[in-house]
Amino acid sequence: MSRKAFSAVGAVAVGPYSHAIESGDLVFLSGQTPVDSQTGKLVEGDIVEQTNQCFKNLFNVLEAAGLTPDNVEKVNVFLTDMNNFNAMNEVYSAQFSEPYPARTTIGVSSLPLGAQVEIEMIARR
Repeated sequence: MSRKAFSAVGAVAVGPYSHAIESGDLVFLSGQTPVDSQTGKLVEGDIVEQTNQCFKNLFNVLEAAGLTPDNVEKVNVFLTDMNNFNAMNEVYSAQFSEPYPARTTIGVSSLPLGAQVEIEMIARR
């Protein structure tokens, strides 16, 4: 079975993977770190700035797939410091409207390029 892949101009892949893959009516978005697609470099700054960049990248991928944040069903957030949970949550809550997507937040020891946060999503058409 062939995969239908989506690539977004405003997102960066730091490895051999697609920005998103469609399977039936589901679209699986790869995790996005806070890399600025203009510079190709990690956004410097605190967790708020990095979380905002992750969402900017992810929403570019959603748009490339013809979707919006309203199509998002599930979100996984990876944080290198769980002390950043509340600040990340402030940014997160502004990205969606109620009812919010299901979500898991996981503390990890490290992320690619030294990022403080990585976010992945599953959306439905």
